[in-house]
Formats: sequence, structure tokens, C-alpha cells
Amino acid sequence: MGSEFSIILMDKGEDVTSFSSLNDIKHRFRGEKVGHAGTLDKFASGLMIVMVGGATRLNPIFSSFGKRYTASIKFGEETDTLDREGQVIGESSYIPTLKEIEKVLPAFLGKQKQRPPQYSAIHVGGKRAYQEARKGKEIEMEERDIEVKNISLLSYEDSILTIDCTVSKGTYIRSLGRDIALALGTRGHLVKLRRTEVGPFTLSDIGISTMELLEKTGLFSSIVFDERRKKEIDNGVTPGRFILSDSDPSRPFALSYMGTKFYGIVSKKEKLSFLYRSPDGNL
Repeated sequence: MGSEFSIILMDKGEDVTSFSSLNDIKHRFRGEKVGHAGTLDKFASGLMIVMVGGATRLNPIFSSFGKRYTASIKFGEETDTLDREGQVIGESSYIPTLKEIEKVLPAFLGKQKQRPPQYSAIHVGGKRAYQEARKGKEIEMEERDIEVKNISLLSYEDSILTIDCTVSKGTYIRSLGRDIALALGTRGHLVKLRRTEVGPFTLSDIGISTMELLEKTGLFSSIVFDERRKKEIDNGVTPGRFILSDSDPSRPFALSYMGTKFYGIVSKKEKLSFLYRSPDGNL
């Protein structure tokens, strides 16, 4: 791995996998590790956080963020994948009214249990659930704790309901669509899904710098190390007394400086530890 440290926001298009959508960035940063915080289904589009080089070490931070989506649910049919790419496994001739939908949606607000789709990357018995589902095996998916922080109706026509929702990490919008349909006494699947926000980031933030993205999280303070202690810090000794100043001690992470020169990214949880050290004083 080289000295690269970059965070890039991108808008993934429809009908391309999250993995293949990174090809241009991988070509641009050839030889560097490239990862992303949060997969989008192939049929879906929208915001993805891409990390390059040393920034991949921050994946746990970005992966913990909640997300916002617009989703379109078609009533009358449920597919095995819970989206438009799957095979129909359940049908209902009942199409709910707008009044019924408006009455049901608030019931999905707040903390709740959700059963993930069988076609998901969750490990079940040491194997990816979707791999077993493709073999025709029936997978028992355990419910997980999620939270729907906001849900609102955008439009409803031709048996397709479009909603805007903000959800916690680990929430499957495909499952939410399935469950809304079942609560309305019918079946349903997603025909469109677009991620519009991840944590503090929106699609309008695409193109801003790595430093601006880090600052926008509100998780990073700025700390200055005592240059006289550089040798000890280089060797992994980082007691709090080596810090000359901290712009906000309450923040869990920090951009650290050795005097005026950028030095690295630090976690301040429990004890001071480096997530990334800059080899050349640049970010």
C-alpha cells in the first residue's frame, strides 16, 4: 500500500454492482486498497462512500452511519429477492387505498425487529445467505434490531407507493417494502431504490475534499502533539500528556499534528491509538 489517503463520495448508477462501480476509482488509484462503506443492490442507485489507501481503516466509522432513501414499492406481487430482479413467489389481487397506506405507515416508525431478505450478504452458517438462496435452499433469517427514524409518503399511483425514509445501520429497505405490503394485506416488492444520504453526507457533497468530509462528520477534533516527544510517539507511545492541545476533547477521533505538520488520525476511545499515520505529512 502506498501513501494515499482519500475519501470519495460517488453516485452509483442503476443495474451495476457496488463492486464493479469502483472500477474507475481502482484504475485511478492502481495499487491502493479501495473499499466502500455500505453496499447498494445492483438495481439501486445513489450515494456511496469510497475509501482509498489508509482511509480504508476508517470503514467502521462510516459503516455505522444511518442512511436515507427514496423507495418505490409495487403492490400485488412479492419476489424472492424483494426487488424487481427476482422471481414472483407471492401474489395478491388486493391493492390498498391511499387512506389505508397513510394509516399504516406511522406504525413502521421507531425501533423494531426486521427479518432481512434471503438474498442478502449476511452470513448464515458460515455462508452468504444469497449464495445458499441461489441454490434453492430455504434460509432461516434471524430478525435484527433496526430503527426507522423517518418515513413519509411521496406519491402513490398505478399501485406503486414511493416513500422517503431515514433508517439505522443494518436496515433493509427491501424488507421494509415487503412488510409494509403485508401490513396492508397484500404483497409487494421494490421497483426503485435510491440512497440520498449517508450520515451527514448528501449527494450534493460529491466532489468535496477528504478533509471537508472528515470535518463534516463532527467526530474529529484537532490535536497537537509535543514535537519533543516525536520519537516516542513514532514508536507507539501516546499518553495524553504528550498532547499540547485538543480543540474538542469530547469528540471520539482526531486529526493529529506534530507541531504544524499533519501527523495522522487518532481514536480517543478508551485510550489514544492511531488509525492512520501519514508517511509524508499530507492528507
